[in-house]
Amino acid sequence: MYNEIITRFLRRHGYMEVRPEAALIDMDGTLYDSMPGHAAAWQQMMREQGVEIERSEFLRHEGRTGRATIDLLFRRYLGREATDQEKETLYRRKTEIFAAMQPPVPMEGASEILRFMEGVGMTRVLVTGSGQNSLLNRLDTDYPGAFTPELRVTSRDVTHGKPHPEPFLKGLELAGVRADRCIVLENAPLGVEAGDKAGIFTIAVNTGHLPEEELWNAGAAIVFPTMTEAAAQFPILVYGMLTTSLNLN
Repeated sequence: MYNEIITRFLRRHGYMEVRPEAALIDMDGTLYDSMPGHAAAWQQMMREQGVEIERSEFLRHEGRTGRATIDLLFRRYLGREATDQEKETLYRRKTEIFAAMQPPVPMEGASEILRFMEGVGMTRVLVTGSGQNSLLNRLDTDYPGAFTPELRVTSRDVTHGKPHPEPFLKGLELAGVRADRCIVLENAPLGVEAGDKAGIFTIAVNTGHLPEEELWNAGAAIVFPTMTEAAAQFPILVYGMLTTSLNLN
């Protein structure tokens, strides 16, 4: 069913096959329905600086580290660089606003995908641009056993956040696999771009309700409209990977 999509990915990256032994999985908007809250928190924090920004813009920045997001916003809307002190203070403020909101719920369909991965022996690695403990500390409760502490990449572990491939390259290193032995599960254009730059088959789920072409243009190998649809199709997609190969001769 997905052979054409898989073949197109193989040709684009020059691989003979992709055989997923590991999965690198985003957190916000993928494991948790948290992006509306994050966008609202960013919007309020910037409003306190005298700048009004549409919430949809923050959905497009999803995946950047907090410091990188503040840098971008200051350059774009205030015409200057943010100081290190401003980045620290304002990100702390954004974190406080988010933590005071109603806690986001786990994304419907995410547990089913994680259980399937476990059942077929895929190593699961968390790769998130976040460093907020309000969600990181919930992983063991909401997804017990899915992400051991040594198999997590957060904003604290990288120099360059998404869309740079470093977070996913770090994830490959932790999983101990090559790019053609891995998949990425993402929801944001910047995360999709980072996964594709790392040479990994990147599955995008449009939980942010952005125009779908933004995910395709970022380099998604395939786009699903919801996590529940991704969960329903995931076994079929993985089977397609195991049975599709490309002769490069």
